[in-house]
Amino acid sequence: MKSITINGSQRESVGKKATKALRNAGQVPCVLYGGDKPMHFSAPELAFSKLVYTPNAHTVVIALDNGETLRAVMQDIQFHPVTDRILHIDFYQLFDDKPVTMNIPVRLEGNSPGVRNGGRLLFRKRKLAIKALPDNLPDFFEVDISKLKIGMNISVEELKKDEFTILHPDSQVVVQVKTARTAVLDEEDEDEDDGETTEGAEATAPAEGGDAPAADANQE
Repeated sequence: MKSITINGSQRESVGKKATKALRNAGQVPCVLYGGDKPMHFSAPELAFSKLVYTPNAHTVVIALDNGETLRAVMQDIQFHPVTDRILHIDFYQLFDDKPVTMNIPVRLEGNSPGVRNGGRLLFRKRKLAIKALPDNLPDFFEVDISKLKIGMNISVEELKKDEFTILHPDSQVVVQVKTARTAVLDEEDEDEDDGETTEGAEATAPAEGGDAPAADANQE
C-alpha cells in the first residue's frame, strides 16, 4: 500500500489552552495509539490533504522533528461542524508482525453488458473492511464487471485472498446488475440467465449502499 509522510512535532502540553493555540497556528493536534503509551504530536493542517481528501487508502509515516519515524494508519478524524476544518486525528501505530484492520476502497473496471442492455448497476460496497499484516494491505480491490449481465452479481467470496481476511460474509454482494423496466435481454443473456435473473437480482439479501448510475461503472 502507498504511504504518505507527515512531518510533525511531538507535543508535551495537551491541555485545552495548548490545543487551541495549536489550531490557531494552523496545526492539527494528533494522538498515536498502539505503542507502549499514547504519543501526542501535531502537524500543519495542509499536510493531511492527500490523506484525508481522497477516496484512496494510505498508510502513514509520521516523521517527528526529533528524528523518530513511525508507521501508522488513520483511525479517526474530527471536523469542525461549521468550517469543516480538521480538529483532531487519531492514528494507530503499525508493526510488521501485528495485523491491522482497515477499510479498502473498491474500484470497478470494465463495462457491464447488463448495464448496456438497460439494467441498473448497484454498487453495494464501495469499501471493504479487511484484516492483514501491514505489508499485505492492498491499495484497492479491482472488480471486473465486464461480464456482469442482468441478474448477476459479484460477492465477497470472489475477492478473497490468502494475504488478508475480508471482514464481511462471503455472501455479501459488492456489485450487481438488476433488471429494470427498460432492460432488454439479448439472446445470449436469455439462454444463459434463464431462471437465474430473480436469484441474482431480487433474492439477494439486502446490503448497504444503494442504486448507482451506470456511469459509476468506471469510477472508484
